[in-house]
Amino acid sequence: MVSVSASVAWWARTEPERLALVYGGQRLSYAQLQQRVERAAALLAARGMRAGDVVALLMKNSAAFLELSLAISHIGAVFLPVNYRLGKDEVDYIAGHAGVRLLLADEELRASVPDALQTIWVNEAAQNDSGVLSAGEQLADVPQHPSRPDDLYRLMYTSGTTDRPKGVMHTYGNMAWKCLDHITALGLGKTDKLLVVGPLYHVGAYDLPGIALWMAGGALVLERDFDTDRALSLIASEQVTGGWMAPVMLNRCLSHPGRAQHDLGSFRWLIGGGERTPEERIREFTGLFTNARYVDAYGLTETCSGDTMMVAGREIEKIGSTGRALAHVELAILDDDGNPLPSGEQGEVCLRGPKVTRGYWRDEAKTRACFIGDWFRSGDVGYLDADGFLYLTDRKKDMIISGGENIASSEVERVVCELPQVAEVAAIGLPDAQWGECVTAAVVLKPGTSLTLDELRTHCSGKLGGFKTPKRLVICEALPRNPSGKVLKRELRIQLATSTDQA
Repeated sequence: MVSVSASVAWWARTEPERLALVYGGQRLSYAQLQQRVERAAALLAARGMRAGDVVALLMKNSAAFLELSLAISHIGAVFLPVNYRLGKDEVDYIAGHAGVRLLLADEELRASVPDALQTIWVNEAAQNDSGVLSAGEQLADVPQHPSRPDDLYRLMYTSGTTDRPKGVMHTYGNMAWKCLDHITALGLGKTDKLLVVGPLYHVGAYDLPGIALWMAGGALVLERDFDTDRALSLIASEQVTGGWMAPVMLNRCLSHPGRAQHDLGSFRWLIGGGERTPEERIREFTGLFTNARYVDAYGLTETCSGDTMMVAGREIEKIGSTGRALAHVELAILDDDGNPLPSGEQGEVCLRGPKVTRGYWRDEAKTRACFIGDWFRSGDVGYLDADGFLYLTDRKKDMIISGGENIASSEVERVVCELPQVAEVAAIGLPDAQWGECVTAAVVLKPGTSLTLDELRTHCSGKLGGFKTPKRLVICEALPRNPSGKVLKRELRIQLATSTDQA
């Protein structure tokens, strides 16, 4: 069996008292975590869930989220984490497209749950020593399903260049190879503690390296929401050794007034996310975390994240690079015909290996389009230097990355175009000190009409998640286009980055 729940069960048998999870006031050993997983699996089975059924979680970070994700695997069902910041219409589309049979959702997220879904409500405040079940509920034990490497483990819906998100398929084999590569690259062991402050529906928190640490016997230190002072305090009090943070989180840590008051000497590494990290930030990081290194990395939802990582000691020498490919990741820069390009020449970043998805759920056309031969096409443009270090230079896909979240510009455009005043719209990301990129709507209005940012945001409310809703509105006379009529978003970003006509 290849499931992560099998690893938790193994540690529960061999070192039952070893610490597995810290969450709030809870400190769960592997034995306690395994008991909770088995009880949650029994609950799912009692509700009629079987191997192959799609079970979705619409939940904020909690011990229950992790228990349920393992319980879904325990019975052989397919785990579908849903971004809790999506609007109700978006959740409804994902649930319908995926064929969700059961949704487990936080009670505080009722407004985002479609009425037709069979739902189990999870009350975070009412959690007890039994986990997601009430203490008096007795259910029959469920044996662990004998999952195989090619079996479907998880669906993750990711924003793409189309107007609807795509369901990325992850097998147990994908997940196992991902975990092996991350354990190897980061030198993870059972004395490690991982700070988990990103949302668990995201590969950054769940996968980078995320629950891989449970294969190595370490402990996760989980927070429901990110709080700068709380994160720094936990690193000190729990002697945390590593973590992943979105750029906005790290920036807040580096600028926090009380940052020097915390003993951060246990921290050995922090993974950042696939952006060009300024040398100043790396130096600020090592000034605060004196025993740690900043690990610039690059990865995709389609590859379970973490395909390249910066090599220790070469951060400044290779400034601007996201590192080299991990052990079981093959990386190439290809031209439009699939031919490999020499070092230093820009082309599309393509990957292959055992942790790469086999495609998109119920979408053969998009699956075919994302491969060239056996290479997965990332849609990102970059080059490899003579030492095999990856440098990203642009994005083929018109993706906005704000606060560590991928946002398809076409999703935003589809909703903004519903406004009767709008003749044309292009959604782009503009540089933002806090969020990395700020969602910006460049709008050409119909004659005799007007539009304010407040009107735009009110229209988008409920149709788009709050993080996708434009924070800036720019009224344009025309959008820049090439001779074939395609909007030149790169040119638009350059124009608007220096424009003062922004709301």
